[in-house]
Parts: sequence; structure tokens; C-alpha cells
Amino acid sequence: MDKTFLKNYYDDFIQLVQPNEKNLNQLILLRDKILEVNSNGRKTLIFGNGGSAAMASHFSVDLTKNAKVKSINFNEADLITCFSNDYGFENWISKAMEFYGNEGDLLILISSSGKSENMLNAAKNARELKFSYIATFSGFEERNPLSQLGDLNIWVDSKAYNLVENIHQLWLLSLVDLVIGDKEYSA
Repeated sequence: MDKTFLKNYYDDFIQLVQPNEKNLNQLILLRDKILEVNSNGRKTLIFGNGGSAAMASHFSVDLTKNAKVKSINFNEADLITCFSNDYGFENWISKAMEFYGNEGDLLILISSSGKSENMLNAAKNARELKFSYIATFSGFEERNPLSQLGDLNIWVDSKAYNLVENIHQLWLLSLVDLVIGDKEYSA
């Protein structure tokens, strides 16, 4: 029974990881936007909740260090709890964007369900702050609320959190390598 579970699990992952034209084109477009924003002296801000926050951090660090692209994320417990306490958890990302974002920046939001209130508010706030571009990564329902708010919406066709998050991680880290133009380099 356990082996069958794992075999089915990995088969599902293999099916999701198979590239399709839409996702490939979306990732190339996002790479182009990241490079455009960076060449204009602006930065990429990326946010997620829970496991997606860890992915946002990993992606941001690799994008900055390895690809030489300005990128920031906010996973400091003191900032999150301070902003959540003062402005509400549903608004902490929007407040971080107000303090650290600039007109022309690019925003990437990761939400497996596409229903996280703080992500939805951040997408709306990015328009008011005149961010140049909003990209979202989500799963579950294709037309989830977050997918309706981005300029680019990259979606995983699964309702399994860990499968969605694993595909998001694969896409984000492959995006770093796409920006660099190589998959093997000295880190």
C-alpha cells in the first residue's frame, strides 16, 4: 500500500513536471520582465506564505547572488509580526511593499490556493503603487482569485499542496538558471 501511494504520488509529479508550451512561454516572459525591471534600476519583490515563503526566500537569494538581479523578500519574523500586529496579517505584505517597494518594481506572489487574503491585497496594492508588473504562481482552481489579479498567472493543475509547491519551486529555480543562461555555474 505504501509503495503504491508513493508510486502514484511520483507519477502525478512526473505528469505535472512535463513542460507545456503555455508554461514555457510564461517562464520566458517572466524572465524577460525580470531582466527589463533590473536593467531599469528597479527590483523584484517576491512573497509567499508558509512553504511558499521559504521558496520566495530561496528564489530571491539565488536571483540576487547567482543571477545578479536585485530581488528582495521579507521573511523576518520581527517585520512580519510587527506589520501584522499594526496593520493586520491580511495587510502586512502591502505595508512591506509601501515601505520597500518603488514605482516600476516587479511583484511575484506565490499562493498554492490563490486565495490568501494578504496576497490578494498585495496584488491590488501593487497597482496603486505603480509596480510595473505582477506575476502570480498558484494552483488548485485555474481561475482562483489571485490568478485574476496578475499580469501573468502561472498555474499548476493540482489540488495537492506539496505537488503545487514542488512545481512552483522547480519553476522558480529554473527561472534563475534561465536568467543566468546556464544550469551549471559556480555559486
